[in-house]
Amino acid sequence: DSRVRGWLLLDSYLPTFFLTGTYLLCIWLGSRFMKNRPPFSLRAHLIVYNLGITLLSLYMLIELILATWEGGYNLQCQNLHSAGEADIRVAKVLWWYYFSKVIEFMDTIFFVLRKKSSQITFLHVYHHATMFNIWWCVLNWIPCGQSFFGPTLNSFIHVLMYSYYGLSVIPSMRKYLWWKKYLTQAQLIQFLLTIVHTLSAAVKPCGFPFGCLMFQSSYMATLVILFVNFYIKTYRKAPSRTAIKETPVTTEIKNGFHKDYFAAANGFLNNKKTQ
Repeated sequence: DSRVRGWLLLDSYLPTFFLTGTYLLCIWLGSRFMKNRPPFSLRAHLIVYNLGITLLSLYMLIELILATWEGGYNLQCQNLHSAGEADIRVAKVLWWYYFSKVIEFMDTIFFVLRKKSSQITFLHVYHHATMFNIWWCVLNWIPCGQSFFGPTLNSFIHVLMYSYYGLSVIPSMRKYLWWKKYLTQAQLIQFLLTIVHTLSAAVKPCGFPFGCLMFQSSYMATLVILFVNFYIKTYRKAPSRTAIKETPVTTEIKNGFHKDYFAAANGFLNNKKTQ
């Protein structure tokens, strides 16, 4: 799309590819480096990081709502060119959404440094690595129009999720964090709504590329499958009596974090294994 030419990181795929490769390499080398070393606490770093992502997500949420409202976007289906300046405004916000995906690589790096290997699941790495690359493609070919819906929902979810993560770092706040399960449910609803919205443009087209709609729906379906698997294992599977008896009270808090502290990136939760 000529409207995004010259924007940071977009003119060539190489930077996105290089950053993704560096991310995967850091996971592998970092895990080896930390193998025989004590975990870092990083409490102050996590508070600042989670607050920063929360504020960025809030900005993207508000700006996307204002831009699409003022541009008269059609919720059912919106093409790439009819809104004029509003399309440029939406594209600028979606560039920040793309860029936020490389910032969120730090989710995993913090897990590595804190030796939370059980949280570095296939779902976690798959989501982080693919989203950054997919949104490079989105910004280059479909940087506005129908593309606005998923990031709007995800930004809202991220405001809630990264607020939760930030509060989880503060010991005195953990007793108030009763809403973890509802965040999980909101994630699943987000995926399903995005699929419905995407397919609505295929049923009643408005000129938005059909192939992009099919790819997005298929990708979101993989996240639904992985997420449902996580949800079933986390909330539907009761722990055995043996496991309950063998779990000492002292393991409830480890390295400053409750054992039930969970992880997600760009609104996607990880499969948490029993400690």
